[in-house]
Amino acid sequence: MGAAPAVEFEHARRASLRYLNLFRLVIAGLFLVAGRELGLGSENPSVFRLAALGYLGAVLALGFPDAMRRFGSERVILLQVVVDVLALSAIMWVSGGYRSGMPVLMMVVLAGAGLVFAGRMVLFFAALATLAVLLENAWRLAAGRQSVEFFQVGLFCAGFFGIALVARLLALRAQANASLAAERGEALANQQAVNEHIIRDLPDGVIVVDAGGRIRQANPRAVELLGMAPAAAEALEGRVLVELDAAFGPALSRAGAEDGGEAEAGAGTLQAAVPGRMLRSTVSGRLLRCRAVAGASASAAAGDTLLYLTDFEDIQRQLQQIKLAALGRLTASIAHEIRNPLSAVIQAAELLGEERRQEVQARLVRIINDNAQRIERMVRDVLALGRREQALPEALALAAFVRELVEARVFRNAAEHAVYAVDIDPALTLAIDRAHLHQILDNLLANACRHGSGAPASVRLWAQALPGERVAVHVCDDGPGLDEAARAHLFEPFFTTHPKGTGLGLYIARELAEANDATLELAASGAGADFMLTGRITP
Repeated sequence: MGAAPAVEFEHARRASLRYLNLFRLVIAGLFLVAGRELGLGSENPSVFRLAALGYLGAVLALGFPDAMRRFGSERVILLQVVVDVLALSAIMWVSGGYRSGMPVLMMVVLAGAGLVFAGRMVLFFAALATLAVLLENAWRLAAGRQSVEFFQVGLFCAGFFGIALVARLLALRAQANASLAAERGEALANQQAVNEHIIRDLPDGVIVVDAGGRIRQANPRAVELLGMAPAAAEALEGRVLVELDAAFGPALSRAGAEDGGEAEAGAGTLQAAVPGRMLRSTVSGRLLRCRAVAGASASAAAGDTLLYLTDFEDIQRQLQQIKLAALGRLTASIAHEIRNPLSAVIQAAELLGEERRQEVQARLVRIINDNAQRIERMVRDVLALGRREQALPEALALAAFVRELVEARVFRNAAEHAVYAVDIDPALTLAIDRAHLHQILDNLLANACRHGSGAPASVRLWAQALPGERVAVHVCDDGPGLDEAARAHLFEPFFTTHPKGTGLGLYIARELAEANDATLELAASGAGADFMLTGRITP
């Protein structure tokens, strides 16, 4: 048993002992004051008064806390129970024996001893009481006084052992429960301390608001984002958040509407988070991203709302740094990639000026033309990447958009129309910028045609509705697919598995998808490649 559980159990034992001592004091006083009126001591009143007075004195002497400090609690309890048995036996001897009711009081004492005494001495107490009752009844039988059947007395004495054992087992059970409760309380306190430490050190602000809109708790980061001094954290508790900063009104209203209108997300204490929204604090002037989570209606957190605050300006600064670093790497890569075809163009041009054979001149012109086109495609892709920030999402009807895109691709060769197999529900829409979706699908279809077999229906376009008002568009081919090494670098700039590819198509497609809050990934498939574009149905 740990230190804390042991202290808790000792406190409970001391409380039980105080009640037992109070019972002794009442019984001893009753014997002394009204014993004769109750019919006790009729066979020898002098001995009865002496026994009652001695019992009261012993109860008072051993009941004081000083006795336990001097002799130890176990010794004092042992002595108290022995005195109880002897005093009650003496009173029983001068009060008519078994019929005086003293064995019942012995049973109460034994039950109390089983609760407060630690150890197996409770059996000794039961044996002592049994011996006293049997000897007293035997003395009465030998002296020719009114005695009781030994079978009846024996049954009652068996009850002494039963009461003592049951009381002892209950005490052990209570001790085990107290120990378990104390250990769990200690673990809960530790967990609460860890949680408070985590919340205090979170990079995001956290505010807990009750059903009345009053702040219950706020971490230091939230206080900072609200534009208040750290010392004002405690002063925030109990204040109405909307009165402090009216910008939080819409977020709280929306969380309340979700709380009352949607089913719970699970058996936990919190519902699904309401999507974050931007707000500008009227106190600090900071642009914040606020995400609200309402407490589940059937949990202890019902009515509470948890607000997560993120400094969006900090995020923008970090993104800007990341973009600048990525731009530096991209510029270096572009310079490296352009240098190769440009060197080929220069070398071919020099040879063309010296060469007089027609067939060699034609070959050199073709080399110049191919490398110039490669540079042109690279410049075009980089320009498309620059239009990433100009996204204007709208709910596009997927079936009609894809049909127009495919017809534009097969305009010069109608026979290629059979290569594409389109299966899209006309009711499905995708929230995305029109030009960006055209660029994404055009890149994906170009890849599919490049790696597919070219047979009818070798390139499939299909779409499916997803939970959460989202939709996924698949572009699949029947080509050889991609191995694990190629999958790992598929969306990196300038990674290509085709000799005439620039390695920018998939990278730009993913960048454009993310600019529209959509995702582009390569789905797991048995054969060929399956690119999946996932986004919202409506903006």
